[in-house]
Amino acid sequence: MNEEYDVIVLGTGLTECILSGIMSVKGKKVLHMDRNSYYGGESASITPLEDLYKRFSLPGSPPDSMGKGRDWNVDLIPKFLMANGQLVRMLLITQVTRYLDFKVIEGSFVYKKGSIYKVPSTETEALASSLMGLFEKRRFRKFLVFVANYDENDPKTMEGVDPKKTTMRDVYKKFDLGQDVVDFTGHALALYRTDDYLDLPCIDTFHRIKLYSESLARYGKSPYLYPLYGLGELPQGFARLSAIYGGTYMLNKPIEEIIIENGKVVGVKSEGEIARCKQLICDPSYLMERAKKVGQVIRVICVMNHPIKSTSDANSCQIIIPQNQVNRKHDIYVCMISYAHNVAAQGKYVAIVSTAVETNDPEKEIKPALDLLEPIEQKFVSISDLHEPTDMGAESQVFISRTYDATTHFETTCDDIKDIYRRMTGTDFDFAEMERKQNDIFGDAADQ
Repeated sequence: MNEEYDVIVLGTGLTECILSGIMSVKGKKVLHMDRNSYYGGESASITPLEDLYKRFSLPGSPPDSMGKGRDWNVDLIPKFLMANGQLVRMLLITQVTRYLDFKVIEGSFVYKKGSIYKVPSTETEALASSLMGLFEKRRFRKFLVFVANYDENDPKTMEGVDPKKTTMRDVYKKFDLGQDVVDFTGHALALYRTDDYLDLPCIDTFHRIKLYSESLARYGKSPYLYPLYGLGELPQGFARLSAIYGGTYMLNKPIEEIIIENGKVVGVKSEGEIARCKQLICDPSYLMERAKKVGQVIRVICVMNHPIKSTSDANSCQIIIPQNQVNRKHDIYVCMISYAHNVAAQGKYVAIVSTAVETNDPEKEIKPALDLLEPIEQKFVSISDLHEPTDMGAESQVFISRTYDATTHFETTCDDIKDIYRRMTGTDFDFAEMERKQNDIFGDAADQ
């Protein structure tokens, strides 16, 4: 292992695996190591079910009613993919989709006054929705048409709304939209986690609503996709990509020391050997002294033998509980998948509730979500710290990823990947350049 590499990557979370794949495609010599014997790190999919019981220190083994342990692949950190979002673009461009099969999530719902409703995201759905009264529907429809047609380069579409100055709060006022509509637009369509966006320029919100609508338009039922056999398949797909381009992978490698000389990383020591490198990527757990805690997330994995009420018996769905509906500062997320995705035994459903922790009694904070899921056969509760880097890598050339947040989609993860890429290379991540490199290698292979 006493070799020199351009980049060493520690940890096989999705962020690390994608960056490993991207750096390999760019022609870098990459060594990728993980202290664990499995892919995924904190975002692994756990199989069989017996391992999940052990991981959460539950006594005994799963009851016979849970079916075969091998039928389960349970995500520790559940997230969906936006059909038109950044991660799907990365998967398509890198052709990692060849290793994966996806299913469309069957519905997207929002919580209002104790009940759940389908999120209306098209003009037709807006007019049919029971979320709003008749006049509110018309105003909301006008708002959706305005956002869909809005072009920041065409003053005729703007109706006096300045993309860089007009706040979202002012846009909602312009269309006379009530608080409930503001809640589900900001949190279930634009997918903001808090209400801080209200006083920022409106253009980011418009982009987010358009992303939701375009993602929905691709498949019709919801804007979300999910891989068969769980999210653990994603890091493995990017690991294969890295290997195609000459990347080296080593699981089960204890990391004894990250060697830094004169403030700059020079290598990693494992089992007495040193691999040298120019740059290092890792998750916060490998270099806690260069990261800081910025909060906590509670996640509760719930096993059920029924779909969630009021979701038209959907095999999969997302429910967002906007913060205002439950007097909180952060939204609560529920995402449910099932046996239809090869992640649970026949007839079983897995719903995962997540939110940012705000009090000393996190389980009480998510009670509104758990109430929607009753009866629950088994719960697995975890509370994890959120970390972000204090060292941005300019001098040390150490690039640390952020911990996965409570959101149920990968857009924030993709932002982190692009941010690390920018800091490592000094240039923005270019989807088109990546596509050209892929076409070159796979095009050449096809010609031979």
